[in-house]
Amino acid sequence: MKIGELAKAGQCDVQTIRYYEKKGLLPATSRTDANYRRYGPGHAERLTFIRHCRSLDMTLEEIRALLSFRDKPEANCGGVNELLDEHLQHVAHRIAQLTELEKELKLLRRQCRKAQPTKSCGILAGIATGTAKRPVSGKGL
Repeated sequence: MKIGELAKAGQCDVQTIRYYEKKGLLPATSRTDANYRRYGPGHAERLTFIRHCRSLDMTLEEIRALLSFRDKPEANCGGVNELLDEHLQHVAHRIAQLTELEKELKLLRRQCRKAQPTKSCGILAGIATGTAKRPVSGKGL
């Protein structure tokens, strides 16, 4: 199949496939006489796996590691368990950060309860002065 067909099968853009190829997540493929990339069922299966990993908010490095484990079906999956445990910790940390962000936004929202001239807007004033700003943890969302 051509790259457009693979993109359709994988429910992604052609640029996404090229990006995954560039990052080494999808293996190099052969080309037709007309210089079109030629993909097989293995590419589609691997792309689906990558897309599922991305839907779980995994990084490219995490996906690369999982693909490495997947490419060695006889190996022990202890490393897969460790990777997922680390990812769960990362997700829990992000949830905590997002909860704090939600509190900050709600505090800002309470600073302007009705429509009024923007010069009197409590939300804009709060953002400008950092009134509702939570302590900086050193890490961004």
